[in-house]
Amino acid sequence: MRIRSLGVIDDAVVELSPGFTAVTGETGAGKTMVVTSLGLLLGGRADPALVRVGAKAAVVEGRITVSEGDAVVARAAEAGAELDDGALLISRTVSAEGRSRAHLGGRSVPVGVLTELADELVAVHGQTDQQGLLKPARQRQALDRYAGDGVEAPHTKYAAAYRRLRAVAAELEELTTRARERAQEADLLRFGLNEVAAVEPLPGEDAELAAEAERLGHAEALASAAALAHTALAGNPEDPESVDATTVVAAAGQALDGVRAHDPALAALADRVGEISILLADVSGELAGYADQLDADPLRLAAVEERRAALTTLTRKYGEDIAAVLAWAQEGAGRLTELEGDDERIGELTAERDALRAELSVLGQALTDARTEAAARFAEAVTEELASLAMPHARVSFAIRQTEAADEASGIDIGGRSVVYGPSGADEVELLLAPHPGAQPRPIAKGASGGELSRVMLAVEVVFAGSDPVPTYLFDEVDAGVGGKAAVEVGRRLAKLARSAQVVVVTHLPQVAAFADRQLLVEKTVDGSVTRSGVTVLEGEDRVRELSRMLAGQEDSETARAHAEELLATARKDG
Repeated sequence: MRIRSLGVIDDAVVELSPGFTAVTGETGAGKTMVVTSLGLLLGGRADPALVRVGAKAAVVEGRITVSEGDAVVARAAEAGAELDDGALLISRTVSAEGRSRAHLGGRSVPVGVLTELADELVAVHGQTDQQGLLKPARQRQALDRYAGDGVEAPHTKYAAAYRRLRAVAAELEELTTRARERAQEADLLRFGLNEVAAVEPLPGEDAELAAEAERLGHAEALASAAALAHTALAGNPEDPESVDATTVVAAAGQALDGVRAHDPALAALADRVGEISILLADVSGELAGYADQLDADPLRLAAVEERRAALTTLTRKYGEDIAAVLAWAQEGAGRLTELEGDDERIGELTAERDALRAELSVLGQALTDARTEAAARFAEAVTEELASLAMPHARVSFAIRQTEAADEASGIDIGGRSVVYGPSGADEVELLLAPHPGAQPRPIAKGASGGELSRVMLAVEVVFAGSDPVPTYLFDEVDAGVGGKAAVEVGRRLAKLARSAQVVVVTHLPQVAAFADRQLLVEKTVDGSVTRSGVTVLEGEDRVRELSRMLAGQEDSETARAHAEELLATARKDG
């Protein structure tokens, strides 16, 4: 990794060994920035406070060796990334204003893509993770994670049935507690539908009746206008001297007919005059018929207005026009059918609820059985690890319990008892420790000293590491509270883990650092920054001096040097 302008680090390159790399340095020298940098490369939260004072942005670049068939390569390819000679290049930039950018394989990608790759690339274990594992809920999650498909398969089925049960129970609750409201809604719908049915409106009827009412209300004026127009076109038979449009147009046609053969243009005009004459005759006839057919019956007008009033009552209540009223009636009928079927629906839901609870009992029992089996294996593996960490007589176990339900209706049946259940089953899981023979197993938060707790947590992490298929493990000072012989065993155990994976450990313990294949020293310059030369690979005499400092605080102490050389010799022998 190359780190620039991050925290106390100005510009530094961190080269990690394929095996076991120990990162050491005095408190405040910037060791944690190595962890922070890796976290940023893996999609961690971008905190602008991490940007070095005076810098515009912090930049972390990483080169990760991958295999062609890895799932991470396929996901990176989906994001448009390309490999660089078998390696995946990742960079993350965090500006002082808080903006963050990510690049993967030469392509800009959302930070979420890096987060997706994180689980496949690196497992990070730190003191925060240890504190989280003290909580029973996290211990259950840890056990499930260790158990793998043995728990995941029944848990997936259980979770699906649990979600359905919650939905069924919620609907039942609504149907039963809102029965009165739903009955009132049904009565109102029934009344409205009956009112609409009594009127029997037809689509578009309101518009048609409005037009008819307008016509009937002005019948005399319409008849008079039609008669006057007819007279103007066809003439008044009682007045021989009157001039009408039909006679005038006919005379025009006769005048043109005699000469039309002499000029095509005039012939065309004569044709148009003929068309006008035909049109006038048609309109005149229709005007005469209109006047004869016009209904001026006041009784019909009264009937139309009465019908319109009935329709207006409906549009005032159920829609802006008859089309909207009919749409409301159709929707209301469907809703009424639903409400009237409440009793039947309650019966169906009650039967489904009981069936789901019975199914959850079976799946919950399967979950309990799977967890019990996995807990025995997990506890045995952690106990074996503790033997390698200078706790040969310690025993770890799991307590898997259930809480009795207040009544049968509120629980599911597990082992013949009605117990409380939730989205992850009915089990309460707690990790117990008996630190020595004869001691009663107690919760690890209460039954272990600081040093014992660190070793138990490290043993748990190592067991997880063995079951997680990731190529790199980062341990951030998980050896806190450990010293002496136990620290040597921690170093030896981490070195053993590094034979099958890359292990990076940020540590203050020389006993741990001595077992590393590569030791990196992080040190600040006089101005308080870590420069490119501030992260160095320690070899030979330099490594002995750093281990001496870690042992006694004095690089040149002969006693510390002898002890440091002895630690290195022990580590090489074990390696």
